Amino acid sequence: MAPSAMLELGTEPAAQAASASQQNPGIVDDHTLWQPSVNPWLIAIAVIIPTFMEVLDTSIANVALNNIAGSMSASYSQATWVLTSYLISNAVVLPLTAWLGNRFQRKRFLLACIAIFTVSSLFCGLSVNLPMLLFMRVLQGIGGGALAPISQAILMESFPPKKQGVAQALFGLGVVVAPVVGPVLGGWLTDSYSWRWIFYINVPIGLLALWAIQQAVEDPPWVRNSDPGPFDGIGLVALSLWLGCQEVALDKGQEDDWLGSIFIRWMVVLAILGFITFIARELRAAKPMVDLHVFRERNLAVGTALIFLTCVLLYSIGLLTPQFLQQLMGYSSLAAGIATAPLGVGAALSMILVGYLVSRLDARLILVAGFGIFALAAFRLSHITLGISPWTVFWPQMLAGSAIGFLFIPVNVVGTATLPRDQIGSATGAMNLMRNVGGSVGIAMAGTFLARRSQVHQTILSGHLTPENLTFNQAVYGFRGYIALHLPASGRGLGPALGALYRILQQQAWLMAFVDVFEGLAVVAVASMLLVFLIRKVKVSAGALLH
Repeated sequence: MAPSAMLELGTEPAAQAASASQQNPGIVDDHTLWQPSVNPWLIAIAVIIPTFMEVLDTSIANVALNNIAGSMSASYSQATWVLTSYLISNAVVLPLTAWLGNRFQRKRFLLACIAIFTVSSLFCGLSVNLPMLLFMRVLQGIGGGALAPISQAILMESFPPKKQGVAQALFGLGVVVAPVVGPVLGGWLTDSYSWRWIFYINVPIGLLALWAIQQAVEDPPWVRNSDPGPFDGIGLVALSLWLGCQEVALDKGQEDDWLGSIFIRWMVVLAILGFITFIARELRAAKPMVDLHVFRERNLAVGTALIFLTCVLLYSIGLLTPQFLQQLMGYSSLAAGIATAPLGVGAALSMILVGYLVSRLDARLILVAGFGIFALAAFRLSHITLGISPWTVFWPQMLAGSAIGFLFIPVNVVGTATLPRDQIGSATGAMNLMRNVGGSVGIAMAGTFLARRSQVHQTILSGHLTPENLTFNQAVYGFRGYIALHLPASGRGLGPALGALYRILQQQAWLMAFVDVFEGLAVVAVASMLLVFLIRKVKVSAGALLH
């Protein structure tokens, strides 16, 4: 017997659920009528703690790399593997989350992941050399990879459809605000104590998360009674090869001149081979480790693409703004982190609002508004100069953060609203993988375009610095006079004068490059609106039950 109130869709999924309930009422009742024995709000608090902790670690080490390199007698380039190693192992686990949760029982697997993450965090702080730190970061990534998708799946299963917006807002506070808070917290801990404390801080949080999950979370019947497919060693190797080589290529591409490097070319080739092999294996398997068939649902496929684009935009602006403030405005790491804090504040405030609106308005309108707000924020940032005040950065950052709330929540709600509950785990694993990949792509592309555009502008500007240019000659004479007056030991001062002008040229070239990239982000945000119209309308009715 079909439930009296269901998701009101403009397409066939509701009818399919009703048909399924008539054919096998017992199974559908398990999937639709089950409710957790613990208050959903307590469950939400319990699962947000490990999610925030894990996502925080993707960015908290960014500002401590110089300190880590110094204490480990390593170069900065070697220290960047502290970030890369974590992201690689984290990415490999993400799509396997649903299979592993069904194989070992989800609550037990979640507790094991938190324990691995907590213990490896402790040993990261205790590391005596770089190889030990990298090994522990790999273990930390393995333990942390499943935390976000499992937490998201538990939230979606625990709250009724009319409160799905609230559930996604809570989850968004963890996965969107944490990367913004990370550099600020990491900078403060590194400056005030030691870089080791960016890892030690996870230990008490991890212990709290273990206790909270043990008390509040339970496995639903479709997890307890699941029959996962067999272990696929070839598929796992292909998945690891694809995501690992892809992450290395993105992380080291700009440093090694992309396809101009033999090493990067090999990484790209191996990533493509791994991707093709993995897709072929999973599509042919009767019970695949990663269920790709969920992407037959158009809303999930489009929603996953929108998650990818959202994270490209979020991580790009999260990289560019503090880099501009530090490189051209002379801000310290901590000051730059504080100046970009409005990004997190805006996201937190907008998620509260959108969590309320998503069940009352067409999610597609909210998405279009989100991309429009982000485009406006990026356009405002494209008008930066070297004479701006902190407020010039504050309001665009607040707008960009607000846009993330308008994008993240409706994408997650409409992307999974038409799926049966037992497929939500596979869907959240895929969406969190695209969040991870989108962040890596955003950082890599923003850094690359910034460097390339600065080179272009430097070449164009230097073409005007010729002896025939009257303004250039006047600037040279002015600098020479100043230097001769204040630094008489430097002689005529021609070399220092030209050096000072060249530094100004580089500064202006970088400024123009930042402007170009911010304009590009605005264009990407506007273009992303087109994908929104591929989503089928989903309306969640009051009192509805997930089918």
